[in-house]
Amino acid sequence: MAPVRTAGAVATLLSIAIVSYFLFKTETTQQKSSQKKKLQRRRNGLVAAIGNTPLIRINSLSDATGCEILGKAEFLNPGGSVKDRVAVKIIEEALESGALAEGGVVTEGSAGSTAISLATVAPAYGCRCHVVIPDDAALEKSQILEALGAAVERVRPVSITHRDHFVNIARRRALEASELASICRNENQINGNDSSQINDHSISEEKQTMNFSREYKGGFFADQFENLANFRSHYEGTGPEIWEQTGGKLDAFIAAAGTGGTVAGVSQFLKEKNFNVKCFLIDPPGSGLFNKVTRGVMYTREEAEGRRLKNPFDTITEGIGINRITENFKLAKLDGAFRGTDMEAVEMSRYLLKYDGLFVGSSSAMNCVGAVRVAKALGPGHTIVTILCDSGMRHLSKFYNAEYLSEHGLTPSATGLEFLGLS
Repeated sequence: MAPVRTAGAVATLLSIAIVSYFLFKTETTQQKSSQKKKLQRRRNGLVAAIGNTPLIRINSLSDATGCEILGKAEFLNPGGSVKDRVAVKIIEEALESGALAEGGVVTEGSAGSTAISLATVAPAYGCRCHVVIPDDAALEKSQILEALGAAVERVRPVSITHRDHFVNIARRRALEASELASICRNENQINGNDSSQINDHSISEEKQTMNFSREYKGGFFADQFENLANFRSHYEGTGPEIWEQTGGKLDAFIAAAGTGGTVAGVSQFLKEKNFNVKCFLIDPPGSGLFNKVTRGVMYTREEAEGRRLKNPFDTITEGIGINRITENFKLAKLDGAFRGTDMEAVEMSRYLLKYDGLFVGSSSAMNCVGAVRVAKALGPGHTIVTILCDSGMRHLSKFYNAEYLSEHGLTPSATGLEFLGLS
């Protein structure tokens, strides 16, 4: 009879295991369904206004070149920039995967726009935001962040390889927030301590600059440079919108790259729809991406041998140009690249303001320089699309500051497009 009892026990255990599996699966499915419903509700509020931005004809540039030059007006997003798309995608994917908990803190190292978008969007998902920003970024960006309720750390600019580069500090802040959450959970489970006290001292006092007080739900590092949610936001959103708004009738797309998400997502989508659409990069001073696209290497042979300066050029354009290849940029499908200068970007911004009433930021101005370069290369009769990333409102202390420009030899003087070889 022993074998029978053994068989019965095995059958019982197997039944328990099967029931437990299906109960777990049902519970997991219900949790995922609940999370999706929460995300859907949030998409009906502020988040619903992100994307589907107008594609506007830039009349002055179109008339001057004989091409249709169109700008995707991303400055009309609620957070004021193209990075709103990225912020939504990063947070939603993190919440869906469980990497970020509702009530947690999203950290990011950013020169401004992505940080502002995260600070704008995070409350819609019940989260907070902690930003580390280089102290040479326009002051109004950190002021906007603080007004939005984000905790802001301004740090000195250093190489990305340095542990105190603003991106690396932001990564540490997320880890610290998660460690605090873990400690609080463990302490509460053991002896029910007040979550504001650990080992007889106050966490909020110790971490008061990190915005980790109140409830400890952990941290999540947005990692806009390497997080492919950045790419996906443009592959799934910006690219399809451009295709639909042009009826698929466009010849070229051009944009600068910082994280590389925009140029990668849009170029890959457009190339899949029509391989004949030409996609280009416009690169500012001091960036190595132009060389990477045109020569296959980031630097010249002389620079690679160690004679390259740590900061070869202090460009006035913010948020674009980089000296490494990000995971996002690796996905770009590019046919070529153009160089743009600070002087050209400044002149273009004033030209657009004067003739089109467009008050754009430094990266938008550089993108328009690129659009004219493409128009000249392709000749009249082509349709060219670029990105108007943000407005000039975030660039008053530098890019639109006459005294600052004068100190750097960048006072605009052009009356037309002569700075780009057009009358």
